[in-house]
Amino acid sequence: MASDRYVSALRSAGLRVTAPRLATLAVVDDHQHSDAEFIAQEVRGRLGSVSTQAVYDVLHALTEKGLVRRIAIDSRKARFEIHTHDNHHHMVCTNCGRIENVPCVKGEAPCLEPEEHLGFDIGVAEVLFMGLCPACRDASDS
Repeated sequence: MASDRYVSALRSAGLRVTAPRLATLAVVDDHQHSDAEFIAQEVRGRLGSVSTQAVYDVLHALTEKGLVRRIAIDSRKARFEIHTHDNHHHMVCTNCGRIENVPCVKGEAPCLEPEEHLGFDIGVAEVLFMGLCPACRDASDS
């Protein structure tokens, strides 16, 4: 996503174009699946003095507007990626934490449906695959 696309995306989402928002979008785009602490550090490297709380606020706004997707890998920290609206899932290495995108087999949301809907109109199912990546698996075999 080029800088002019970030500006366009922010405006289309009804958000003001600010330096922290532009920098956050750029960092998330450059470093998919990063956590907020890493993103804040990178934004500070690009802009100088920006508080971690300001970056959290920006991530929250970008997530609410559908520009960034929050991925809950575990209870400790969320990861973030540019929201491509392509209905993909994630595969996570339980040893090293590597995260990879996995295309949805069905291709459209929701890709899974519970046996009982309980009155819900289901729009999305998030799938998280967990296991050992090839490098960790090979290392454990040695």
